[in-house]
Amino acid sequence: MSQTTWSDFRRTLHKYPELSNHEHQTAHRVKDVFKRFQPDETVSSLGGHGVAFVFNGFKKGPTTLIRCELDALPIEECNDFAHRSVHQGVSHKCGHDGHMAIVTALGEMLFENKPKSGRVILAFQPAEETGEGAINMVNDPSFSNYLPDFAFALHNYPGLELGHVAVKSGSFNCASRGMIIRLKGKTSHAAHPENGVSPALAMCSIIESLVALPETLTQRSWVTVIHASLGEIAFGTSPGDAVVMATLRSETNEAMESLVHAATEIAQELAQQHGLTWSLEWQDVFQASVNSQLGAELVVKACQSTQTPCHILKEPMRWSEDFGQFTAVAKEGAMFVLGSGSKSPQLHNPDYDFPDELIPVGKAVFADLIEQINGLNRA
Repeated sequence: MSQTTWSDFRRTLHKYPELSNHEHQTAHRVKDVFKRFQPDETVSSLGGHGVAFVFNGFKKGPTTLIRCELDALPIEECNDFAHRSVHQGVSHKCGHDGHMAIVTALGEMLFENKPKSGRVILAFQPAEETGEGAINMVNDPSFSNYLPDFAFALHNYPGLELGHVAVKSGSFNCASRGMIIRLKGKTSHAAHPENGVSPALAMCSIIESLVALPETLTQRSWVTVIHASLGEIAFGTSPGDAVVMATLRSETNEAMESLVHAATEIAQELAQQHGLTWSLEWQDVFQASVNSQLGAELVVKACQSTQTPCHILKEPMRWSEDFGQFTAVAKEGAMFVLGSGSKSPQLHNPDYDFPDELIPVGKAVFADLIEQINGLNRA
């Protein structure tokens, strides 16, 4: 297919986005295109709506997995171009439409140029945005037949020059998780607050302590309070309930363990100090995505072979990704970022749109990675 055709495919995916765990039509569109590429196996319903396409080599060798994501975000798009999302409040504001177009174009390449050895798996993962998809896919019993030796993925990155790659070994994306602290006291009449147990002071102290927490830890971490609520709008009532929500973030999984322990102690001590009962919930749990040394080196070599400018990062990306579930299984591999331009709107912005110019660049880098590991029978 031509570059124009792959751009059209990307824009079709953009026009019909689906949220995490609801990607049925998106997966169906991808499978329809892959029929013409005649993969040796098509595996559906992996970890939800996930799908994988297997291309076998002519002799035994390693298994290389390339992953992209199916899901979109609950964001109302403000662009007015022809491929604008038709689903109100849902849009591809993380560029997963572009990632899918790159990996689908790679499928065409593998149809025309079979691997020499081993096998290549092109995996379309559900529910990346919630942190569920990779875990569910890796833990799916069917996935045990397709365990990779190498795993790779990319993510477009606004702020980095268009078409440039950045990578590093070790932690590449931060670990993160959502913390929900629920406080329960006892309501009373606002005229007699002494007859109740208000969580107001505890809520304020918890917020203050959580924000200051990273300064007390030895490894780099961050706490962002994202929501807090106290009682109801009723001027005659002293509140009895409160909620504090925060995002915990760290560069390593080990640092996250320390952060979680310390944050939990803060909630417990302050709740008890103020005579409250409390409960704790966790949501959107992401492990740090860790690149192997060899995986990062292979990405650098692929960039050199394809004349793609490549930068070595000094620090992990602050945002989180669940791709680390695949490198944890494979042991070797890497995620890298592909620059979507210094002037591009940021990810998750309502006016963001994936640059189509990145499709051939991403395809070329992935193709070279496959050639390094599995070899390719060039047509």
